[in-house]
Amino acid sequence: MSGTAKVGTAGERRAVFAIDQDAVLAALGEAWADGGYHAFSADGTWSGISSAGQVLAGATPYELDRKIRAHWQARQ
Repeated sequence: MSGTAKVGTAGERRAVFAIDQDAVLAALGEAWADGGYHAFSADGTWSGISSAGQVLAGATPYELDRKIRAHWQARQ
């Protein structure tokens, strides 16, 4: 087993556990835009900004999502 999977065009490979950052950022934006979160980025740390200007960050997309959920629930 080589640890890669085919993606997109012929011969293009990506590590099996590699994250498609563009797809994840788009999904985060779609999931949280109505909740008041925007400007998602993945510059080594995954982050997003609340409508109040608070920066929420996590080491992984999953961790960021958990922090946004907790922040959103605390505001309710």
